Amino acid sequence: MAFPSAPSALWSVSLLTVLFTAAVHSNVFFALDDDPLQPVTSDETVSVGGTVTLTCRVPESDNSSLQWSNTAQQTLYFGEKRALRDNRIQLHRSTPTELSITIADVQLSDEGEYTCSIFTMPVRTARATVTVLGVPGKPQISGFENPVQEGGEVTLTCTSTGSKPPATLRWYRGDQELSGRPNVVESVPEDPTYNVSSELTLTVSRSDDDALITCAVDHPSLAPGDKRSEQALRVLYSPNVQIQPESNLPREGEKFSLRCLGNSNPEPASYIWNKKDGELPSLARADGAVLYFPMLNKSDNGIYLCHADNGIGNSQGEYTLLVQDPTAMSTSSGVDHAVIGGVVAVIVFILLCLLIVLGRYLIRHKGTYLTHEAKGSDDAPDADTAIINAEGGHSGAEEKKEYFI
Repeated sequence: MAFPSAPSALWSVSLLTVLFTAAVHSNVFFALDDDPLQPVTSDETVSVGGTVTLTCRVPESDNSSLQWSNTAQQTLYFGEKRALRDNRIQLHRSTPTELSITIADVQLSDEGEYTCSIFTMPVRTARATVTVLGVPGKPQISGFENPVQEGGEVTLTCTSTGSKPPATLRWYRGDQELSGRPNVVESVPEDPTYNVSSELTLTVSRSDDDALITCAVDHPSLAPGDKRSEQALRVLYSPNVQIQPESNLPREGEKFSLRCLGNSNPEPASYIWNKKDGELPSLARADGAVLYFPMLNKSDNGIYLCHADNGIGNSQGEYTLLVQDPTAMSTSSGVDHAVIGGVVAVIVFILLCLLIVLGRYLIRHKGTYLTHEAKGSDDAPDADTAIINAEGGHSGAEEKKEYFI
């Protein structure tokens, strides 16, 4: 019997090695697509810190063992047997037609191609690509260090780190999306993640004071709204003065006051009260934002002015005081009395209608009753005959009616 020479044997082993390596890396199979022993896998996507399940199945079994290998072609599981000591990797299911494993606490370094092999002749393989998403950090907003004066501009910067692929940053004022500058993406040295930043420039008005500006992160690893940061704008603006009376009906002889509302940020630091075309009444007393009248007099009638200043700007408001007679009633009181009178009149009318209807009902429904006297009993010559006539003729007695109102 002839044996191959040593160089021929080495050439055969090398050829098998090359063929196996090619099968692993290029997924070239020596079988048709409907090969019942060809393993089937699927690509998986998982976020950093999550758990991924790798499943390998074959349509039929010839009792050959299935094997999972990692990106470095290290065997993870050979059937039910653990080959690599990594407690993150656990057996999920092992049957003659399936081998499933789980990898917990996934890291970015776990990304790559994993290989499932079945050791038939020839060896059949399938690959599964695991994509690991880098979860972006909570966005940080800067640019709120100092309040902004009305009409000025403020530039806000939002930054998020650690995303893979790069995250998208979005700006909102309440529920309204704002247009910021395009996102700036920077790769992290010696790390597959990215840092992303975005800028937003606003021209502010007094209506923007305390408005919430939100920066939200949009990324495949996050549900909408999972990571966002918000800050309230602080806007400085000058007063817009309004004068508020203590009562809408200032009456002679009563006490009264006017309050000056600055409507500004910050609140006015000074208030000055004046009376147009004259001096303040001698009894009137100004105390900051309030002007007090201990006892109104018709000589107090006139236009009162309040001047407020908060350092950002100043404004003036006015109020016309018209003192009424002591017996004067407010318009609102008159309206209230009219409404009450109308309601009472309607109720009385309804009651009268009900009484009339009830009376007509009683008139139309007359009462009737049967007399117990038989016909002809009144004409009987004596009492015995009357009783006999009544008992004998009761069933055929004529009904007597009485009417009453």
